[in-house]
Amino acid sequence: MNELVHILIIISRVFTGFAFAYSLYNVIISLFGIYKKKNLEVVAPKKSFALLVAAHNEEAVISDIIVSLKRLEYPKELYDIFVIADNCEDNTAKNARDKGAIVYERFDKDKKGKGFALEWMFSKIFKMDKKYDSVVIFDADNLASKNFLNEMNKKLCEGYKVVQGYLDSKNPKDTWITACYSISFWQNNRMFQLARNNMGISSQLGGTGLCIDTEILRELGWGATCLTEDLEFTCKLISNGEKVGFAHDAVVYDEKPLTLVQSWRQRRRWMQGYADVSSRYFFKLLKKGIKSRSLTAIDCAIYTVQPVLFIIMGIVAVVGFVQVGINAYGYLSGSLSMAGSSSTNPFTILTAIFTAFLYLYTPCLLALDKKLDFKIFLYYIIMPIYQLTWFPISIQGILKKDDKEWSHTEHTRSVDIDELEKAN
Repeated sequence: MNELVHILIIISRVFTGFAFAYSLYNVIISLFGIYKKKNLEVVAPKKSFALLVAAHNEEAVISDIIVSLKRLEYPKELYDIFVIADNCEDNTAKNARDKGAIVYERFDKDKKGKGFALEWMFSKIFKMDKKYDSVVIFDADNLASKNFLNEMNKKLCEGYKVVQGYLDSKNPKDTWITACYSISFWQNNRMFQLARNNMGISSQLGGTGLCIDTEILRELGWGATCLTEDLEFTCKLISNGEKVGFAHDAVVYDEKPLTLVQSWRQRRRWMQGYADVSSRYFFKLLKKGIKSRSLTAIDCAIYTVQPVLFIIMGIVAVVGFVQVGINAYGYLSGSLSMAGSSSTNPFTILTAIFTAFLYLYTPCLLALDKKLDFKIFLYYIIMPIYQLTWFPISIQGILKKDDKEWSHTEHTRSVDIDELEKAN
């Protein structure tokens, strides 16, 4: 029995050590997100864009994204709007045409999902007589800020070949789930994306609001057809020596799931995709990072193992709560031997301190981006409940990583871009 307890203590300390290292890593990197350089430089419109909207049964929202894109403050001759009506059984294609988009309808019941639809459309873009410098990918439920292409044009003129925009929320206050989603994305924009951009390492693609140089796309090929095509293509880019830039002022508003059930399904799909991509890229990127001393490659490798890290953090949290409970019981009952035998691992304490620091530090960053108000603050207080759900979701994601069935999230929130930009 004592040997089993000893083994469990060792395993617990190993997990806690990993959690400590990961927490420290996140804290250090997040500090680079405090500073945001004001880029007031005006760059003349130069790059041309093919704007691609991937849509599956999106008749309720497809018109809004097209209206939003047609209002972009960028020369109209330098961009065209394409809608991929992918296996649609509703009026998505009709509504898109009525709003002036160029619509391509695709029907393929075997190759379902956004990644396949984009690959199909890219091959058509390459064959067109009109050539585009870059393609920009949107989801059907998105809205884009009016300066979106101007900001992308700036980053491309700086020399970036791939750029990710700022992912914002259309409906942050609809439910506690949309609020937690929105806060997570706001955190990510500042503490992950901007921080890495400031450090000079690669940001990550976020699935929508991203811009890719056409020649890079032609040279490397897309090939990203898993459940998280954005992560897969990011890994492909970094494996080939490219970096993803971040355009903090190129804002895309995204509709967040309303319920825990919808959120659970979407995040499980993400974790399935992460587990799949990690199995193919983690060691490859880690080897490249160590061999070439590339923090970008090592950082990306760590990012791919999110499901494992979420599980480790969950286990450490549970162990920490148990230890605190045992110690409290021991002191209250007067059993000093019980309290002493379950003394808290120093790494557990440090991990808890770093976690608390990030929890208290996040509202400050939200305030810097003018995202914090009283209602959002109240939702932020219960954010740990949302965070805890990542533990079982990540376990499911790893167990189901070979399940490639695409789970579509229904979008119904019709919002005018002018409403959002006035609010922000």
